[in-house]
Amino acid sequence: MSTPEPLSADQAVARAVALAGAGGRSVLGIAGAPGAGKSTLARRVVTAVTEQLGPGVAVQVPMDGFHLANAALDALGRHDRKGAIDTFDAAGYVALVRRLVGGPDAEGAETIWAPDFDRRVDEPVAGSIAVPPETVLVVSEGNYLLDQSAPWRELPGQFTETWACVVDDDVRIDRLVGRHMRHGRDHESARAWAVQVDGVNAARVTADLHRASVLVRT
Repeated sequence: MSTPEPLSADQAVARAVALAGAGGRSVLGIAGAPGAGKSTLARRVVTAVTEQLGPGVAVQVPMDGFHLANAALDALGRHDRKGAIDTFDAAGYVALVRRLVGGPDAEGAETIWAPDFDRRVDEPVAGSIAVPPETVLVVSEGNYLLDQSAPWRELPGQFTETWACVVDDDVRIDRLVGRHMRHGRDHESARAWAVQVDGVNAARVTADLHRASVLVRT
């Protein structure tokens, strides 16, 4: 079976707008390696749906809100591997996705509060993102949404669609170096983290991107 051609970002955004207008709640999962452009694409989708359908109907809920706190990573001896698959509260994230899928028609539907990740302090922040009952599109992006280990492997069956961001590796690494430098690293240490730490995670993520329902060139 041949691999479908990736959509452009513009085509993907148009697809998401149509998904949001289809009725009920859709939960879109966007996967990709570090620096692949997942968050940028998610923001574009939410902005476009909001412009078409009004405020509050689309909400971005990042997987990064389930990073373990730095103090927890220190206690576990994993701070130097932050971003690896075992540095997230995977079960907590999967449980949240299940709640989000319940949607506006669920009995006793109420606002769901999700955590965010504050890159300025490099920490998750609990209860930061409101997903009200009237939300028709939730966009959640993260590295491991297509991973085949437990409990991550439950996610594709929960999402309405899973998208995978594909990008040239040189572009992806340059993005990461810039990001790490904006958050205080010098160029040498930023590139070392992007290639060594992020690189290990990227290899794991990339191996599963073929499981996505849609590929998007970012």
